[in-house]
Amino acid sequence: MLMRTDPFRELDRLTQQLMSPGTWSRPSAMAMDAYREGDEYVVAFDLPGVSAEAIDIDVERNMLTVRAERRPVTKADDVQMELSERPLGVFSRQIVLADTLDTEHIKADYDAGVLTLRIPIAERAKPRKIAVGGESSRREISG
Repeated sequence: MLMRTDPFRELDRLTQQLMSPGTWSRPSAMAMDAYREGDEYVVAFDLPGVSAEAIDIDVERNMLTVRAERRPVTKADDVQMELSERPLGVFSRQIVLADTLDTEHIKADYDAGVLTLRIPIAERAKPRKIAVGGESSRREISG
């Protein structure tokens, strides 16, 4: 195994691990992208190395919460870790959803370490035409 040692990189990594360990009481943040695609919003979270079973998605009122836990690869007694740079622990992200989104029909897909949520726009929030009514005939009132 070929390894290069950079003391500054190691110090940075250790500081990051000590300052932001992810636990259920204080989870680390996860990277995210969000964009609109047609009649739905797409939110993608980077979760490499996390199994689908370790992901929890919850919606309460308009608060979307995504939690995931990255566990060590192995817990065998005969394994000696040589280098560990990937953060372990709990990652979490909360997003306040607008009232115009349909939280009852959120779809989730997990592929290649990316969790993708598709949140449709509610029917009541979509643009629509409104017919304008008016007088179809005028009458003259004599007095």
